[in-house]
Amino acid sequence: MRPVTLFTGQWADLPLTELAPLARALGYDGLELACTGHHFDVQRALNEFGYLAERRALLESHGLSCTAISNHLVGQAVCDLIDDRHRAILPAHLWGDGAPEGVRQRAAREMIDTGRAAAALGVPVVNGFTGSSIWHSLYGFPPTLQTYWDEGYADFARRWTPILDAYDRLGVNFALEVHPTEIAFDTASAQRALEAVGHHARFGFNYDPSHLAYQGVDYVGFLRRFPERIFHVHLKDVWWGHGTGEVGVFGGHTSFGDPRRFWDFRSLGRGDIRFQEVIAALGDIGYSGPLSVEWEDARMDRVHGAAESLAFVRRLDFPAADRAFDAAFLAHDSAGDRA
Repeated sequence: MRPVTLFTGQWADLPLTELAPLARALGYDGLELACTGHHFDVQRALNEFGYLAERRALLESHGLSCTAISNHLVGQAVCDLIDDRHRAILPAHLWGDGAPEGVRQRAAREMIDTGRAAAALGVPVVNGFTGSSIWHSLYGFPPTLQTYWDEGYADFARRWTPILDAYDRLGVNFALEVHPTEIAFDTASAQRALEAVGHHARFGFNYDPSHLAYQGVDYVGFLRRFPERIFHVHLKDVWWGHGTGEVGVFGGHTSFGDPRRFWDFRSLGRGDIRFQEVIAALGDIGYSGPLSVEWEDARMDRVHGAAESLAFVRRLDFPAADRAFDAAFLAHDSAGDRA
């Protein structure tokens, strides 16, 4: 059975000393540590003696593992067109004076440092975002030539290839969470991103079906399209087509939980994702890594949600078969022939 972990990003207000025992009491096998709040500090990990040992000991004291580090917010700033919204999600030492190119370059260095910190902790995957210089042109109006989008992918490659090369030296993979606002947000753009970085061995995906489904993307087909590039898995549910008809797939500038929304994230098992097909496809492609619960539901208490989500995943997952289901019949026939 694959380990079931809890992504800590939605729990950043709780210190790890409180979250770790809670996660263990709920029954989780480990944590996917987010570099937000005080769960995992990249610069302390690299520069403060004993910090990594303390993080490791804290997890181990509660019987928890760490299988991935996530630095989504910093990764977002590497390629983005920087504006004041980024100030709210970045540490002060990365924001600096807010000059956009300086922010992007500092964010890129921090992502390399994140890989160094992950390697020092013995964690093989860094999850995150990439940002995108062309997301704002999604709709293609004013009329947008492919050459414009080509330059966006070239910008992504220029900024991320040095990061990926550093990860290669460290033996760490970077897993992009395919997601609106990133350089890859569906299957076609994921393929284009792979091509932009020359199919770099350290570039793959943190698979989360919820970000694909409400767009109308074949989220099970995504797994079968990129079987060797699925470096990590988030499980998060979403429902779509349940709104009032006033808001479309682009969100209508409404907040999560607004009943007018066409789509919204739901606690696992309460949305429209066909998770049994997801689990079957993960087995077919040989994915044996963690199933990380990224719990989000604007209507539900998060502890209740984390508990029911874990129970849902435990019922959903199953050990891989070690033989064909009809092998016994064949063995019986062979024994009969010998008799």
